[in-house]
Amino acid sequence: MTETTGVKRVFICGSALRGQPDHGNLQSATFIREAKTRSLYRLHAAEDGWHPAIYEVSEGGVSIPGEVYELTIAQYEHLLATEPPNMYPADVVLDDGEVLTAILYPRELVEKYDWLDISDLGGWAAYKASTAKQ
Repeated sequence: MTETTGVKRVFICGSALRGQPDHGNLQSATFIREAKTRSLYRLHAAEDGWHPAIYEVSEGGVSIPGEVYELTIAQYEHLLATEPPNMYPADVVLDDGEVLTAILYPRELVEKYDWLDISDLGGWAAYKASTAKQ
């Protein structure tokens, strides 16, 4: 968090993306740019596609597309309060080397429930668009 400005940059890669149902959870946060992570992560459709589950891996990762937003402290706290159970903030590395906070999900829970791996489908928005056509 940037203490001098009272804002935090966050990487969004799931249901709060533009055009997704939880985008309103960002309130009036400032969109900065589209971005992708380095190939260090996997993405799953948790709870039968209810929400995304991203976690870091030591091998076999992909680049996850998303968006960078600048949030006030109040907006950031609201975002965290609206996240599904078990999700937690953690650092992710973008493809340009920038390190930002994202909302991750415990890998052990993904594996326990064997949720669908959507890592190679082009991100959360692409996955949701593909399921809407079915």
